[in-house]
Amino acid sequence: MQLIEKKRWILFGLPFSFTKYIIKEDVLTIDSGLFKKVENDCYMYKIQDVKLERGFFQRLFGLGDVVCYTGDTTHQQLIIKNVKHSQEVKDFILDKSEEARMRRRTIHSLNIGAGGEDIELSEE
Repeated sequence: MQLIEKKRWILFGLPFSFTKYIIKEDVLTIDSGLFKKVENDCYMYKIQDVKLERGFFQRLFGLGDVVCYTGDTTHQQLIIKNVKHSQEVKDFILDKSEEARMRRRTIHSLNIGAGGEDIELSEE
């Protein structure tokens, strides 16, 4: 299964943009540009968290921004701007990213630090 959505103008939610979002079960692709095409991919297992942002005018026209926080080196934050069905898009990405991590047996962990000191292990 995949979702395809276009970036839209906030005014009336019209899709007058050259940015297309393709969300598959294993990869998220942002395809943008008219004269210079740029395609940016991020594997689903690298998406660590997802946030939905909806301003007043976005809510008025049924749009929203889905922000994906990733472990990707090129884009640590992917923003899917002004898309319809933003709640469903967010939920789909969240579910598929969790499934992809489980399939790859990948876990996400935060480095909370150990006081900045090196820990030495010794055998006694």
